[in-house]
Amino acid sequence: MRGARAPAPPREAAPSPAGGAFGELRLEEVTRAFGGAVALAGLTLTVKRGEFVTLLGPSGCGKSTALNCIAGLLPVTQGSIWLDDRRIDVLRPEERGFGMVFQNYALFPHMTVRKNIGFGLAMRRVPREEARRRVDQALALVQLAEHAEKLPGQLSGGQQQRVAIARAIVVQPPLVLMDEPLSNLDAKLRIEMRTELKRIHQELGRSTIYVTHDQDEALSLADRVVVLKDGRVQQIGTPEAVYTRPANLDVARFMGYRNIIPLAAAAAGEGGPVRLTGAGIALRGTAQTPIGEGPVLAAIRPDDLELDGGADGFEGRVESVEYCGRDYLVDLVTASGLRLHGRSLRRVAPGDRLRCHAAPSRVLVYPPES
Repeated sequence: MRGARAPAPPREAAPSPAGGAFGELRLEEVTRAFGGAVALAGLTLTVKRGEFVTLLGPSGCGKSTALNCIAGLLPVTQGSIWLDDRRIDVLRPEERGFGMVFQNYALFPHMTVRKNIGFGLAMRRVPREEARRRVDQALALVQLAEHAEKLPGQLSGGQQQRVAIARAIVVQPPLVLMDEPLSNLDAKLRIEMRTELKRIHQELGRSTIYVTHDQDEALSLADRVVVLKDGRVQQIGTPEAVYTRPANLDVARFMGYRNIIPLAAAAAGEGGPVRLTGAGIALRGTAQTPIGEGPVLAAIRPDDLELDGGADGFEGRVESVEYCGRDYLVDLVTASGLRLHGRSLRRVAPGDRLRCHAAPSRVLVYPPES
């Protein structure tokens, strides 16, 4: 369930309770319910100064609700939020001093780029020369100096998003909150803006909490990724850890492990190779949690399913092929009727029979789902 969005620019913040700098932001068992529906359940998270943290998950997982609780746009039902030793969930949004970038830009259409960026400084009554200097710095940072006197309607979507980012950072907030800021852009612009966001974050060193449903955005931008599902944290870790070692099958599915295969483990284990058999398939995998001998589920990405692989593995018949530019996405069906997804660098055709295999480190083994 998504949190409330502001249809217009937020009220500008008063000086932050931490005076513009802080050591850590702490969320302690933060819960938000809407009537009987719990949108966010017991979120505990610490964000260090200068860290880029991404909240990742499908629609309705609670990520925007969490961001809006931090911003003060939604009150918490239970739990608390702290900026160092000061509790801030009891403060109004403008008293927290955070910068926020919305999905819909939320720019004033009748104001120039310069005036949009400087709006928060004017509300804070920053002296004119100081405000001009800071706006010029923000314009240079987002590479929009030559567009300073244009109206938002004269800019592209990517340029408007840069204005929104500049407006959020020009007030020098201790923390920048971003709610799916790139989702309205086309694929090319999203990639370009990811690079820009990374550059801006590195230059400023400001802590950032970034909400997205896009795995590529999360992995490319974040120092740490928080994966949410149904309002609950599934995993917190580095992008590499979340991508290569999903904590459970829900995270694995969301991170692209499309092949979930019911098999039997020949021996118990954790962290080491496990021999897997069943339905005409023979593989070795790596247990991600303690497992016993017997039924398990093996997760394999299409990219990791090698076609025309080794002597072990299994055979599959090609059912459909999609051309993806550099390779082909192949749907296969095994003799037992199991449908799997793989990728091939060479052209294959429906009806072809291929030998399939995956390296043990790429076959993640989990206990069966209850």
